[in-house]
Amino acid sequence: MTSKIISTFGGVEPISTHAWSADGKNLAISHNNQQVKLYKESSKPGKWEATATLDQHDLRVTGIDWAPKTNRIVTCSADRNAYVWNLQPDGTWKHMLVLLRINRAATCVKWSPEENKFAVGSGARLISVCYFEQEYDWWVAKHIKKPIRSTITTIDWHPNNVLLAAGSSGFKVRVYSGYIKDIEPKPSPTPWGNKMSFANMLAEFSNSVHGGGWVHSVSFSADGNKLAWVGHDSSISVADATRDMATHKLKTQFLPLLSCIWISPNTIIAGGHGCVPLLFNLDGAGQISFVNKLEEDKETESTSTFSAKKLFQTRDKMGVSDTADTKLNTTHQNQISSIQIQIGDKTGANMVSTVAGDGKLVSWDLRNVEKMMKGLKL
Repeated sequence: MTSKIISTFGGVEPISTHAWSADGKNLAISHNNQQVKLYKESSKPGKWEATATLDQHDLRVTGIDWAPKTNRIVTCSADRNAYVWNLQPDGTWKHMLVLLRINRAATCVKWSPEENKFAVGSGARLISVCYFEQEYDWWVAKHIKKPIRSTITTIDWHPNNVLLAAGSSGFKVRVYSGYIKDIEPKPSPTPWGNKMSFANMLAEFSNSVHGGGWVHSVSFSADGNKLAWVGHDSSISVADATRDMATHKLKTQFLPLLSCIWISPNTIIAGGHGCVPLLFNLDGAGQISFVNKLEEDKETESTSTFSAKKLFQTRDKMGVSDTADTKLNTTHQNQISSIQIQIGDKTGANMVSTVAGDGKLVSWDLRNVEKMMKGLKL
């Protein structure tokens, strides 16, 4: 049983990152360049209308996040800048200055759950936690530096609005406190630790066991007690703070994974160079298992004999080889760079979207997945 593909949107330009509005009817994407394009769902099924272009960055946009409550968009770029975009009464988007204070490219950005701050990872070997300073009408940053020694590749916030998980190209996953006393009350203790002073590291995990690889994506579970991540060694790992930081790592048979996200308390979707989203389950003992692909391989058009004959005929007539032998039997024809929840949340997602280097955005209906998971005895 596989999930249903609801819609496919896009062109020929690669899509590097994307984000949804709260209702799942407005979309922000970057075509691997310095612009962010905004679209809204059309009255025609499967059609999207362009509404705006956010064109303030000088280099490639590396991260987008759309705050569901305040309807603000934050973007970051290789130009070392981040901007907060506010929707104006006339329908235009106005950007606000963010003082990141970094000397390398920004790589990722994420709003906190309360949307009173956001975090930006960078190649400057630090994390900028940004909050609004009313007096000067701009966003300022406090830095988390130690013991980071490599580029921050991915970040995610804990549901308590304080803890921050970060993965890096140094094969490390760390959990920090992002508590800023000027804007929020003192946080309560969590299974991850009690000391919540800003920049305090509460946990560190290594992805270098049995080869290892860059950490490409991290994701807190809905209750915040578990942290999942994927690495370039084709692995997926989960750490459980309620089990004394017990960690289980599954080395998969697939190509490296680039993005992961929880879609229920015990279910994770991940995707990457294999071009198909994959479903993983976490059982009561904390063990990870592969469940299924969200898409079955499509039927091949012909037998190998016919394909060989057609190949030589094409070469003879046109002097070029047939491109059919390079076409994948999947909807995506290039690596999946990002997975986002389109409808629902981490307690129960009804629809997710994937974007890839083939320029496509694909929406996946997860209701069949829910039925399949209920039928499993794991």
